Amino acid sequence: MAQGITKRSEDYSRWYLDVIAQADLAEHSSVKGCMVIKPNGYAIWEKIQAQLDKMFKETGHVNAYFPLFIPESYLRKEAEHVEGFAPETAVVTHGGGKKLEEPLVVRPTSETIIWSTYKKWIQSYRDLPILINQWANVVRWELRTRLFLRTTEFLWQEGHTAHATADEAETETRRMLEVYRRFAEEYLAMPVYTGVKTEAEKFAGAVRTYCIEAMMQDRRALQAGTSHNLGQNFARAFDVTFQNEVGEVDYVWATSWGVSTRLVGALIMSHSDDNGLIIPPRLAPLQAVVVPIWKSDEQMAKVVAHVSELTSTWKGLLDFKVDDRDQYRPGYKFNEWEKRGVPIRIEIGPKDIENNEAVLVRRDSGEKISVPQERLLDTIFSQLDAMQSALFERALALRQTHTFEQDDFSEFRKQIEEPGGFFWVHWCGSEKCEAAFQETSKATIRLIPFDERREDGRCIVCGAASSQRVLVAKSY
Repeated sequence: MAQGITKRSEDYSRWYLDVIAQADLAEHSSVKGCMVIKPNGYAIWEKIQAQLDKMFKETGHVNAYFPLFIPESYLRKEAEHVEGFAPETAVVTHGGGKKLEEPLVVRPTSETIIWSTYKKWIQSYRDLPILINQWANVVRWELRTRLFLRTTEFLWQEGHTAHATADEAETETRRMLEVYRRFAEEYLAMPVYTGVKTEAEKFAGAVRTYCIEAMMQDRRALQAGTSHNLGQNFARAFDVTFQNEVGEVDYVWATSWGVSTRLVGALIMSHSDDNGLIIPPRLAPLQAVVVPIWKSDEQMAKVVAHVSELTSTWKGLLDFKVDDRDQYRPGYKFNEWEKRGVPIRIEIGPKDIENNEAVLVRRDSGEKISVPQERLLDTIFSQLDAMQSALFERALALRQTHTFEQDDFSEFRKQIEEPGGFFWVHWCGSEKCEAAFQETSKATIRLIPFDERREDGRCIVCGAASSQRVLVAKSY
């Protein structure tokens, strides 16, 4: 265990905050509930942002930007939406030293301001579809906050699309959920379940909300992304109509979808250990660090020059750094880069130069490999791929070990406490039985799977008929 990091087994919440601190990712702001994302943390968000942005553009989406401030009357136009977000809003009542004629809400999400704009953009089916994404910050007045996972202000992307038919909107909603699933599994190395939220858990103003749910190392669930089919609700609220191909006037069909800096928290909790942060190689700002080792000034000059020559062809191929700081000993550097989660460490000293070798150390396993220097770059690439796969398989194994089917409610209440995990249970569909999970165990129905888990059974709470199992867990 690294100095300054609490063991996961002793205090998981403290461990999480210690990893963030020791990796220098973020810190609490002087503004209550807000955080300062430091360069090391922001670099991870930039990698997440860059990959997702590429995936969005591959599906035909373009980026735009809409105002931070929303007239309060806009938020009130969609009744379910305002009811869902009113308790979390921050409201500006004065500006320029004067009271505003109408208060402005600092955006908790942008459906209302965007659909007031779409009304001006859409008249005909020829104007559709609109496929827009926005990278922005939002504010939700949270009572309990935790760095990256839940803060008053956070960074995110929010897609907002407009369509001519219900089928197009549903296809878009499912397509973007699949983008999130692929990103979570292929880049975050984080296995997820996909499905639809219950009526009680869906987004305020949506017809249906789809989600991806991941298991963290403490066996709690984390909602890592959501995609909402908004139907015609916001189009009706803002009177956004269009003339279809047969000349009829109809309301536009809408979707919205988003992920946030919560994904940085998901990365930390999915993979890191008692020695600090572990970053999946595909999202690592630094994929490798080279540490030259010497005992004298003469050795220093020779080793540093050799490393410089060795790595001169790596630029543009690998995100790497040569740590040739002479004020720190090798052990200090090893510990620092381990805490920061750099996937590969390469050690090169005088004997390694004599033997034409280098020592490669993997962050996830700690495995050390002696590699001929002429094969070093190829070996780094192969080990990065192996580490990416190993992290996914390790997270998948954890989920498989702690996922259960349960048909007895009293046993479920015991197991959700210890050992904890994900539970596939039958549910009759009633709000009363759904509330019983929260009331008795602080667990919730995380999702209803699409087609899996179809089987006849009895509701674990009331015993009424049920046609499939749903996923229940404690969550963040």
